[in-house]
Amino acid sequence: MATVVLSLGGSLVNPGKPDRKYVAALAKILIAARHKFGIVVGGGKNARLVAEKVRLHGGSEYEADEAAIAWTKKNAKIAMHEINRAAGKDVASPIVPETFSEARQLSNKYKIVVMGGTIPGITTDTDAVLLAECLKAERVLNLSNVDGVYSDNPKKNPKAKKFGHMTYAQLIALAGKNDLRTAGTHFVFDFVACKLIARSKIEAHFVDGRKLDSVKKAIEGKPHTGTVIR
Repeated sequence: MATVVLSLGGSLVNPGKPDRKYVAALAKILIAARHKFGIVVGGGKNARLVAEKVRLHGGSEYEADEAAIAWTKKNAKIAMHEINRAAGKDVASPIVPETFSEARQLSNKYKIVVMGGTIPGITTDTDAVLLAECLKAERVLNLSNVDGVYSDNPKKNPKAKKFGHMTYAQLIALAGKNDLRTAGTHFVFDFVACKLIARSKIEAHFVDGRKLDSVKKAIEGKPHTGTVIR
């Protein structure tokens, strides 16, 4: 089976408290799919809050990253438990791997492997692309609460243009304007992650994770309402 990697926004899994209903609905799509999956879950709102708290108490960006990563792992465990609950068995590894090598080993045994962040300075976007390289994934899906890639922040600029298709170079240029390299900040996709998908020519799809029909189509490589990078 081909593998698809999801960079799953933490705010979808845990927008303040665990959204078990959403994860269960997503799980049904993953369980029924013909693919295997690697999933990297972000930290979401709780990660941003804890990172800011660390900074307010004089902590470094490294320490803010460590605190945010801890939340990504908590969210990964929530996702893993809900996927297995929906399946009625362990289709997802019951262990949240700490490294990509460990994830690859678990992927040999389980249909789905769920992990959080890895090291400070590396976002979960980059983790997802590295996992995709490690697992030789067919494509990467970025699932968030935004329905694609825009020329500017659509929440602040109503005239922002949504892209249906982009080249790697176009995405890299856009990400370079928005990547602040600090824990819990918002940008279209981590600049390093963009460079990595370009070097390995990994097809990337940006989809509103709440639009499950589009998520299903993106997994299968079919046209959807989001943005495709190739």
